[in-house]
Order: sequence, then structure tokens, then C-alpha cells
Amino acid sequence: MRVSFVKMHGLGNDFVVLDGREQPLPAIDAALARALADRHTGIGCDQLIVIGPSARADVAMRIFNQDGSEVAACGNATRAVGLLLGRAARIETLAGILDSAPDGRGIAVEMGRPRFDWDAIPLAWAMDTLAMPVGWEALENPVAVNVGNPHAVFFVADCDAVELDRLGPLIETDPLFPERVNVNVASVTARDAIRLRVWERGAGLTLACGTGACATAVAAMRRGLCDRAVTVSLPGGDLRITWREDGVIVMAGPASESFRGSFESADYAA
Repeated sequence: MRVSFVKMHGLGNDFVVLDGREQPLPAIDAALARALADRHTGIGCDQLIVIGPSARADVAMRIFNQDGSEVAACGNATRAVGLLLGRAARIETLAGILDSAPDGRGIAVEMGRPRFDWDAIPLAWAMDTLAMPVGWEALENPVAVNVGNPHAVFFVADCDAVELDRLGPLIETDPLFPERVNVNVASVTARDAIRLRVWERGAGLTLACGTGACATAVAAMRRGLCDRAVTVSLPGGDLRITWREDGVIVMAGPASESFRGSFESADYAA
């Protein structure tokens, strides 16, 4: 079966997008996701995105990490799908239905309401999620936030000085996090500005993470470190995060199409 794809990215967080509305697709599973995501023998991406029809929204979206695990939410991928649709749209995900629309910064997405209860993250046992009494070397007392997927946010003086490639996988797989966790290290530089690096669950170090930017902004706001609208600067570029008074997070930023192509599904069969 010949399958067409679109290669896209949001601030360098890159995706292979398969559109099942316009063509039949092979069975999508962890093995296929890993094969397509491989940067040496596949197309190469951080996440495989599969879109298709939805009975509840304009389109449905599934998200697979590099390691084949399926996740509920990805902010950068939602912006990419919004760009493909080219209009205001409702996108069904495992985390719920998200509204996206073009705006002056590219695509704006309503990411829903964050959750803070320990069992909604989830954590292995009850604790204060605003200042968790845990640490890994110099990374201590994170904030835990679920924005469709789980995040631990550490505020540090210099996020670039953290050995995130070493500490990220240790924290991601700690038994405290039954579903693993995304690891964010952030430095607040002004009331409306945060610098951020992310170790993404199932994908590793990434140039940008939309849900990580949302989680970090909300964590900083809960701690009184910044205002309700901030620019989050990641290695790949900037996102504007607003936490509205109704509790909904709005993320705005660019998305881009890199190229289009096709592959033979039999070449990637397990």
C-alpha cells in the first residue's frame, strides 16, 4: 500500500502526519510508529500523527511518540493539524476536543483546563503538587500539572545549565510517575517571560513542547512567579501562553509544513 504523508513541525518539534480522511491507511501500531519515526531508516520525527474523521468534531487526531507509545495530547501537533485544516476547527483527541484557529502568531489552540490533583497527574501516592517534597540531585520541589498528559516542572536559575539529557530519563521513569512524566526545567526571566527546556516522555530532548509550555506557564502562575499571559521561549522558538479567567489555557505559535512524500507500507511492516 502506497501511503502519502506530510512532514511538519512546530518550532522544530517535528511530525509525520498521515491523513486517513483522504486515503486508506495501514494498521497503525507501536511498531509502525517506531519505524517511521526512526531518523536513520525511516522518515524521522518526534511524533507520528494520524488524523481521520470524527463524529464529534471536524477531525480526530491520534499521537504516537518515537518509542511507539500513544499519548493523549500534543500542543505543537495540534497547531500543525490546525494549519493543515486551514480554518477554525475542532480537533478530537484522547485528551478531549480542542479548538484551533489561525491567528497573528500562526495557530491558536484552546488546550482545555489543567488538573492539579495528585491522582489526576497521576502520582503513585498523595502529595502537594504545587511543591512536591521530592528531588533528583539539584532538581527539587517540582510542580505537577496534567494538561492532557503529565508534566513535572522544575524552576531553576539557569535551565541551560541542567544536564537534562541525563536527569530527564531518570525522572521520566521514576516509580513516582505510574504513566511516566514529561520533565520541564524553566527559568522565569520576567513577569511575562520564561525560558524552558523539555525532556519529553517517549521522545527525549525536544526543540519545543507545546503542552510543556502550557504546564510550565500555569505552574509559574500558580506560584505567583508571572502574570496570566507569558511568552515561553524554547530552543526552537517562542509560544504565547494565556491562562484565561475561565480556566482554559490558550497556546499560540507557528506551525510549518516541511515537505510531502509517500512510502510503501510493506517496507515498514514488523
